[in-house]
Amino acid sequence: MAHPCLSCGACCAFFRVSFHWSEADPSLGGRVPVELTDSLRSHERVMRGTSQSKPRCIALDADIGRYSRCTIHDRRPSVCAAVPASLEFGERSPQCDKSRLAHGLHALTEADWAGVADAERNPLPAA
Repeated sequence: MAHPCLSCGACCAFFRVSFHWSEADPSLGGRVPVELTDSLRSHERVMRGTSQSKPRCIALDADIGRYSRCTIHDRRPSVCAAVPASLEFGERSPQCDKSRLAHGLHALTEADWAGVADAERNPLPAA
């Protein structure tokens, strides 16, 4: 069975993705492609497409609920990396549940994780 996020994409089409501008500044080690972001406030950038009434991240390649992939997964903002899928590590994720329900998808259950190897799970960033 594949990771549930690969058939979802709901969070990427529900929340505003804002983060410190340095994450998109290569001279400071930032890895988020600046051309996929917009300025939000003096110290924040936002993923293009997520700061509108019907958000959808520019980096999302998905048909919500069928297939999903982040085109910059290895360079995504820290706020994206910090949001686990519900029950991925045994705990519910309010962000995951809320966005899935808003898109008409069921909240993830333990059954959705059956057959997903630990190596396929997205590790949370170190604190």
